[in-house]
Amino acid sequence: MRCRRSVLALALMLAMPCFATERWQTLPPTPPPVPGETRGFANVNGIHLFYATIGTGKPVVLLHGGLANSDYWGNQVRALAPHHQVILVDSRGHGRSSRSEAPFGYDLMTDDVVALLDKLHIMRADIVGWSDGGIIGIDMALRHRDRVGRVFAFGANTNLSGLIPNVEQNPNFAAFVKRAAADYKRLSPTPTEFDAFNAQIGHMWDSQPNWTDAQLSRITTPILIADGQHDEGIPLEHDIYMSRTIPNAGLLILPNASHFAFLQDPALFNQAMLEFIDGNQNE
Repeated sequence: MRCRRSVLALALMLAMPCFATERWQTLPPTPPPVPGETRGFANVNGIHLFYATIGTGKPVVLLHGGLANSDYWGNQVRALAPHHQVILVDSRGHGRSSRSEAPFGYDLMTDDVVALLDKLHIMRADIVGWSDGGIIGIDMALRHRDRVGRVFAFGANTNLSGLIPNVEQNPNFAAFVKRAAADYKRLSPTPTEFDAFNAQIGHMWDSQPNWTDAQLSRITTPILIADGQHDEGIPLEHDIYMSRTIPNAGLLILPNASHFAFLQDPALFNQAMLEFIDGNQNE
């Protein structure tokens, strides 16, 4: 696939010297809101799911990572909206969305996305997912392949061996969790329940995802496995494993960036994202 080969060429930049200040050790500010978004709530699967839309064209759903919210995608919205219908989602319990008593699971969050597409009368969309959002994109490719075109899966894992132990002790990740707690208090319909929410998400992370090689080998959706060179939580070996196990998947490692590459180097992240999403659909 030409679009994948050209995207993968970006990985050659790994040979470049590091910046004087190690960008991958920073957590840049969350981007400001994008003017012109249409915002709303959808009643799906027992919750009120927050979403926003902007732009016209081929639909692209942006799915954020665990504990975060859709505001993190501001730089990517600005890149996509001129030529795409962009759909932003606060996953259940995250951001402005409510949660139910049901245990968190990637299958349930995936079903929330599909239900939202139904309500928006969108039959098929591409997925750009970060971390948990990337996992949801892979789950869509496994269980709802007719609803997804391409999946740009950044910083995702497909089994528990794909996690670096004690990631919560990493200073950058700890700073992210602190920011997530403040955002939760500011945005959530249950602003005092971050600890309970965090515990529920942690329980999911302790047991999911756990797909087998056989399951991954059945994927037919075009997928690009992308990650930062210095991801705090996902080892490079797991990125390589996913790209080799999922049929025809591509692999892209962004240099001098971490799990938060879309904030640290939005220009390079967006270039890779757009090249993959807008690649020749016949390849």
